Amino acid sequence: MGSLDPATVSRRFPDGPVSVASARRFVRTALDDVASDLVDTAQLLVSELVTNAVLHARTEAEVTVSRLDGRVRVRVADRRPGRSLVPQNCPPYAGTGQGLALVEQLASRFGVGVGDEGKTVWFELWPDGPPPPSSGWETAVAPCPAERTVTLVDVPSALESTCRQHRHAVLRELTLLASGGGPTGVPPEDLAAAHDVNNVISACVTAAPREPLPDSGLRSLLLPLPADAAPGVRALRRTLALAEEAAREERLLTLPALPRCRAFQDWFFDQIADQLDGGGPTAWTVMPRVPEVSSAELVPWDPGQVRTSRVPTIAADDGNRIIAANAPAADLLGWVPDDLVGRRLTTLIPEHLRHRHTAAFSSMLLTGRTRIVGRSVPLPARHRDGGLVPVRLFIQTQETADGRTVFVAQLAPRAATPLDGPRTVGSARDAARSAGGDVPATARPGSSPGAEGDEGTAMSALDRLSLLAELGSRFSDALDLDEGLQRAGRLLTRRLADWCVMDLFTEHAQVDRACVVHRDPRGLRPAAYEGMLPAVSEESRGPLARVLRGAGPLLLTDAPPPGQADSALDRDYRALFHGLGAGSAVVAPLRARRKIFGALTLARAPGRRPFTEEDLPLVDDLVHSLALGVDNARLYQDTRSIAERLQRSLLPVLPRVEGLELTARYAASSTTAQVGGDWYDSFVVPGGGTALVIGDVTGHNLDAAIAMSQLRSMLRGIAVDREEPPAEVLRRLDLANHSLHQEATATCVYGLLKERAPGAWEFRHSSAGHLPPLLTTAEGETRYLDEGAGLLLGMDPDMPRRTDRHPLPSRSTLLLYTDGLVERRDEPLDEALDRLRRHAADLACEPIDTFCDELMIGLGADSADDIALLAVRPS
Repeated sequence: MGSLDPATVSRRFPDGPVSVASARRFVRTALDDVASDLVDTAQLLVSELVTNAVLHARTEAEVTVSRLDGRVRVRVADRRPGRSLVPQNCPPYAGTGQGLALVEQLASRFGVGVGDEGKTVWFELWPDGPPPPSSGWETAVAPCPAERTVTLVDVPSALESTCRQHRHAVLRELTLLASGGGPTGVPPEDLAAAHDVNNVISACVTAAPREPLPDSGLRSLLLPLPADAAPGVRALRRTLALAEEAAREERLLTLPALPRCRAFQDWFFDQIADQLDGGGPTAWTVMPRVPEVSSAELVPWDPGQVRTSRVPTIAADDGNRIIAANAPAADLLGWVPDDLVGRRLTTLIPEHLRHRHTAAFSSMLLTGRTRIVGRSVPLPARHRDGGLVPVRLFIQTQETADGRTVFVAQLAPRAATPLDGPRTVGSARDAARSAGGDVPATARPGSSPGAEGDEGTAMSALDRLSLLAELGSRFSDALDLDEGLQRAGRLLTRRLADWCVMDLFTEHAQVDRACVVHRDPRGLRPAAYEGMLPAVSEESRGPLARVLRGAGPLLLTDAPPPGQADSALDRDYRALFHGLGAGSAVVAPLRARRKIFGALTLARAPGRRPFTEEDLPLVDDLVHSLALGVDNARLYQDTRSIAERLQRSLLPVLPRVEGLELTARYAASSTTAQVGGDWYDSFVVPGGGTALVIGDVTGHNLDAAIAMSQLRSMLRGIAVDREEPPAEVLRRLDLANHSLHQEATATCVYGLLKERAPGAWEFRHSSAGHLPPLLTTAEGETRYLDEGAGLLLGMDPDMPRRTDRHPLPSRSTLLLYTDGLVERRDEPLDEALDRLRRHAADLACEPIDTFCDELMIGLGADSADDIALLAVRPS
């Protein structure tokens, strides 16, 4: 830069936040006759460098300003040479990690020098002409006194970036708070140790090889750490735990971490501490996690995932704005996808739930605790025309490549799903991928899961029989078709091939690539290859088209060559081979009962033993077993669909009764076959009373739905025929039930609500083995009406029954419900009923629609049984 002005000035500043402002003023004074734009830039950059010295070096800083011919050189020196610079490569919106990036963007030249007693970071600002090349930060990384290498297996890159940014933000705020004399609750020595070890860990992560990430978004990290780093790691964990508590109490500006980030950091630090103590690595992907932490997607989120998904999906940011929506979700709710993007999420939430949604969303951000993330929750969505659409909502958090958190919501209509429509939320296609049953518990970087069998040698006859038997059991144990395909695919890729693809015909003769499975679950994003395929046209002549017409099994020793008249289907199949990599393959038709259901493709990578003619008989047996499984699964789904449509068609329209508010909710099970015998009913009897009915037929199949429809119809007929006490109505219903060819076993409550005087309502009811109605007053007092209890239906129609009477106070809420709302496995019924009582008391003053929806959200999430509610409130 030449001879500098002898007026070069420097000043030392103490360790503390006030030094940042003092350094800015010092630079402005020293450059009072320099162009204003250079002065502003110099002030900004010296602020960042002095802040780094305060936060990370924690020594006094010396700032030196030099000038020559309008050029400016600024140096910031500290007294800690061992604390090297760590460029964070943080995204633009991040609150930390921007200092060195700003220097890189705004300075003409920059660099760092390290000596025995300290280090000096410098930058130059040139108003004219191109500057000579800059040395950059290469000399900043000092040799790490590493004595132990920690191996972190299957690290989601986006999640790691999110957690690292959060750690830096929390530690920076704690340091500034402590420097200002504010209460942090963290011992100064712990805060200093936490800063130091966090800087070391971040430096190691940042310096790790930056190879292109695989499609899975996972990588393994090798962190060279000092062998004595364990006490610092423990201090960092203590500091972060206290900071999380302070953030939840709103004593910090930084928001607390969400559950997924907290769980990842626990695993992250556990791995470091355990391996420093001599333990081995355990992959993140196999750690058991609670629903709000688990995610089916480990890859960084991008809008394309939403657009290409066949599940109705909407994504929102932490500002509660929709950032992506796909066509199935838009169609379900009456919108065009692009019209939804940018709108508040409350656009899709019914008016009576908007306030509670806003409060819950804000509470989640402020406390880091979630209510419904990772759970299947029945609730209504708002259609564009103002109507309500019953859905099951499944929300997961996912991270973008630059570390932001996105809330991804899948909406499953609470009705039957056609075979070639969107997959239901929580279906096996997603759930099976996130299950860890077939993933090794521990792994080393670069390792790939091995096969149970060795395809380097031919399988013995016993091995073949074993494979066929296990394949059949995989389908018979699956809850639905998607789960069966995933299980079969994982088995075949472990025992026979590197990857397999199953293409199925839909009921409209389209071809659906229903399942893609790779031997190494970390090396493939199946959603990138799954979906509807081009039609099988007359021009289709490739291997897949031939097999879908009945040919095969076909042996392919290489990717299908381009033909002179390639169809779209042929080109897609050839692209699949190139995308996944195949040295040899077998493609065979899924044929059973004289019908072709689709095709199976099994492939091995180059370098492995190729498929030969000797493998074709085994593949032929496998596809026959698979085809039977597909056919049986579809027959089962058809039966389930018919039963659920029958059940839903019998749900009544509630009557309008002056002086009463009535509302009802129904949700099928989120985990079973989605078909049960729950029902509710309400109607006005000839004598002027309002009948209230809730019931549950034993079973979860088409028979239960049919029995439910018979009991519902008989009960309504008996009640309308002549007005009798509820106990007599249930006795006659039980007699009629015994006259059926297949009598049903069921529980039921039948009640009659009448206005005895203006505003004075009386409820008479009798119960056949059903859970007692719950009465909640406007003041929040609760009482179970269990005096009218009797034997369930289908046992002994001659058993005497009782009728009970209760007055209903004004603005009280009477709730009839089925056991799916309260009963939980391994929990006493008394505890479940106490939980319902508490929830109802908290909601006593809410509108009746909110009352019911909040009960469904709070108690009905992940229910393994159907749920029916019927609520009435005298006005």
